[in-house]
Amino acid sequence: MTLNITHRWILRGGAEAASAAGAAFGLGLPTRINRAEAGPDRAALKLGPDEWLLLASGPADFGAALAALPHSLVEISDRQVAIPLQGPGAALILNAVMPLDLHLDAFPVGMATRTVFERADVMLWRTGEQAFHIEVWRSFAPYVEGLIDLIARENAAA
Repeated sequence: MTLNITHRWILRGGAEAASAAGAAFGLGLPTRINRAEAGPDRAALKLGPDEWLLLASGPADFGAALAALPHSLVEISDRQVAIPLQGPGAALILNAVMPLDLHLDAFPVGMATRTVFERADVMLWRTGEQAFHIEVWRSFAPYVEGLIDLIARENAAA
């Protein structure tokens, strides 16, 4: 799954805020930590007990839905970028510099978590058996993309 993401938010709040935000967002928010729910033009990733990363291909209006509920909603659209990575060697490339077991049994499709990619903090979401979505701060994107290219070239040469 590849989304054309133009808008990103971090939502913090309890179950009521999550339910209301999901209704306004047009997609139910996942209830299990490190899991994602996705639709054709949006996704919601639960990163902690009360934290979600919301991704969309367009704006969303949360104002009325969340007005009376305790929550924090921060738009981070300008802070982060997405790097898709897919193909038979995708997990191998990531594991060259990432301390996660990316075997399908350990990190199944739909799982999402924060981790590190060498020295960059990233959010990793497995969108398919051989497909990943990486969210990284914009200033670290060239570093992460450069490492992905280097590892891919080294693996091709081996």
